[in-house]
Amino acid sequence: MNFLGNLIWLIFGGFIIAIEYLIGSLILMITIVGIPFGIQTLKMASLSIWPFGRDTVVHSRASGCLYIIMNVIWLISGGLWIAITHAIFGFLLCITIIGIPFGLQHFKLTAIALSPFGRDIVRK
Repeated sequence: MNFLGNLIWLIFGGFIIAIEYLIGSLILMITIVGIPFGIQTLKMASLSIWPFGRDTVVHSRASGCLYIIMNVIWLISGGLWIAITHAIFGFLLCITIIGIPFGLQHFKLTAIALSPFGRDIVRK
């Protein structure tokens, strides 16, 4: 079932979302300062290309000072807008019964868009 969900997701927009995250990551990695943020967008690109059967987990190390500071900088510099966009798409998809699984995937991407530092992507 995960394969079918991922295939439908990929055809109807997942590929475009992943390409956008990949382009954003490459742009961020041009500078040395942007490399940590580029790595986080790569993490989001990998989750957005194949989201079914994968989840994000917060590690205990995520409560450290550096992770909090990086998440605040991320949130201020664009993470909030990414999260709002995924939340809106998730809400719109959850209006229909057929779109609920895809809306839930957007809510998963919303969570990682709010605080990507200290999160890892794992298989369920």
